[in-house]
Amino acid sequence: MTPLTESTAEDHLLGICFKIGPPRLTGVEAEWFVHDARCPGTTLSPERVAAALAALPEELPAGSRLTREPGGQVELSSPPAADPADCARGLLADQAALREALAAQGLRLTGAGTDPHPRERRMQLELPRYQAMERYFDARGPWGRIMMCGTASVQVNVDAGAASGPHAFAERWQLAHRLGPVLVAAFANSPLLDGKPTGHRSTRQLVWSRMDPSRTLAPAADADPRAAWARYVLDAQVLCVRRPDGQPWTAPAGLTFRDWLRGAGDRPPSAADLDYHRTTLFPPVRPRGHLELRMIDAQPGEGWLAPLALVTALLDDPLAADATRAALAPLGSPNGTRPPRTELWRRAATLALTDPELRRVALACFGIADQALARRPGAGRLRAALAEFAERYPARGRCPADDQLDALRAGADPAGHTDVAGPSGLEAAR
Repeated sequence: MTPLTESTAEDHLLGICFKIGPPRLTGVEAEWFVHDARCPGTTLSPERVAAALAALPEELPAGSRLTREPGGQVELSSPPAADPADCARGLLADQAALREALAAQGLRLTGAGTDPHPRERRMQLELPRYQAMERYFDARGPWGRIMMCGTASVQVNVDAGAASGPHAFAERWQLAHRLGPVLVAAFANSPLLDGKPTGHRSTRQLVWSRMDPSRTLAPAADADPRAAWARYVLDAQVLCVRRPDGQPWTAPAGLTFRDWLRGAGDRPPSAADLDYHRTTLFPPVRPRGHLELRMIDAQPGEGWLAPLALVTALLDDPLAADATRAALAPLGSPNGTRPPRTELWRRAATLALTDPELRRVALACFGIADQALARRPGAGRLRAALAEFAERYPARGRCPADDQLDALRAGADPAGHTDVAGPSGLEAAR
């Protein structure tokens, strides 16, 4: 086997992380917490959730992939679809099947960016990857464990784009990042940690911003995103090293992949190691051949329809993309700090759409998306979902997090069930 070098590693990354071509496919990944339907604040045994999931068919109706996350969250990942409306129909069918299987065991799905209930952050999946992640992040503070066990998201996946023209990948990459704060603000849905207000409407975004910057910041700005991403991957610290026969996957402290290529570590790395290393990086937009937008909080019920509609309309319709760039101009150009640590991203996570400027831009983007969906045949369901969301939240300067805060102030459970009270969740995290 040919040894992997810095040069061959960069060539490998340049060839696989941005698949160049006209946008054709869309995907969505929706994640939820699983709670007891009667007593959502109780801690569920992994066995109870596993028993419910075992009742599902081996293949879900529309072929979505079901996975479980370290803290017990469940995720449905749709197959790539040629039309966002088809993607939505498929995931709706598979979500209904998942909901039914859980309900039979007295369980329900809760869509929120952070678990709205206080509970022990306990790893429920004893896999070598997660054990290595636990050790790696625990050495750096509470944020990694909170991320693994206490957060959930909606991820919208779109093709990277063409080499040039109206769908040029470099411009789509930049637009996805510039749109990020608007998506954070509009869909903020994590005002609580350990069941207590944190002062942020997207606490999940705060958690990500405080984790290991070598794997959660966006790559540095570059005219060629592929080159920037290749540097980012090689300069990120290695989180785990796969080993056989039950050996721990712990990586040497401070080891970057570039260091590993230069001879550090207990063995030379392979292309498979490089590909696995990429899966442990979590920037706001992650290139995996396609672009994976990771900054959106999990939404209640079928609320993932709105971000799916908004993102695909704004990025895949050339007229909408141009109008979106103009709408985003008042927010300014990115400064030297990389997302999610810019002042604008912090405002989005803290104030959401109570920030007048973010609200104005969000309303403009929702209007642009509505016009784009009107031009797209068969997009009625997505357009209706987007319009309903826009009327309930951006038009009123609100986001889903405000519903949780309203319920808390009324003495109700923010997810619709029992009461919660106590000190700030961020104080508990510290």
